[in-house]
Amino acid sequence: MPMEVKFLGHVDYEPTYAAMQAFTAGRNESTPDVLWVCEHAPVYTQGLAGRQEHIFNPGTIPVVATNRGGQVTYHGPGQVVAYPLLDLKRAGYFVKEYVYRIEEAVIRTLLHFGVTGHRVAGAPGIYVRLDDPAGHALLPQRPVKRGAYPDKKDPNFSGLGKIAALGIKVSRNCTYHGVALNVAMDLEPYSRINPCGYVGLQTVDLSTMSAFASWQEVAEVFSQKLAVSLDP
Repeated sequence: MPMEVKFLGHVDYEPTYAAMQAFTAGRNESTPDVLWVCEHAPVYTQGLAGRQEHIFNPGTIPVVATNRGGQVTYHGPGQVVAYPLLDLKRAGYFVKEYVYRIEEAVIRTLLHFGVTGHRVAGAPGIYVRLDDPAGHALLPQRPVKRGAYPDKKDPNFSGLGKIAALGIKVSRNCTYHGVALNVAMDLEPYSRINPCGYVGLQTVDLSTMSAFASWQEVAEVFSQKLAVSLDP
């Protein structure tokens, strides 16, 4: 049975982060999996590998250090943030498969709104062609093996914009943190950081790709796709 979905609405980041940690620390083998879906007030979050130089002009936007993987990203209004709180041991798959399933849910959600999402080798997350958002031509820089991200220092983002970012944490086989899908945002805060640690990486949303939908509509489709994709 697909996991339960809870829509949290517009919530601040830090209390939500603390609640995820508390939920994960307190769960046991019989605790049901759940998917939290929300929208955050403006915030930069820094992963465990994060370097301060990737946040060069935060201004009044707070910066929160977290225990997820990855570098810096931005959360703000107009973005659907999804936190799967999932027991991987019970689900029966490992972290690489988990990441693949999340990305697959993003791709299927984008397709629902007429946009084609792509994976890039060496850079988890989902990207779109800037010149042809609906085109289905395969990227030359796509991963060559399902779930495999080769160790590449310089992923090729030529002609692409990033539309969804992943950052996860696994504790005692249980996941928290998650994925953010950009719907209709003020994208200016991304210009003050190197998104995910990549200089010059362009960030886009559905609206800049001429796919117009409300936050609620995208949240409902995305949560449904995630619940199905993550189901064992």
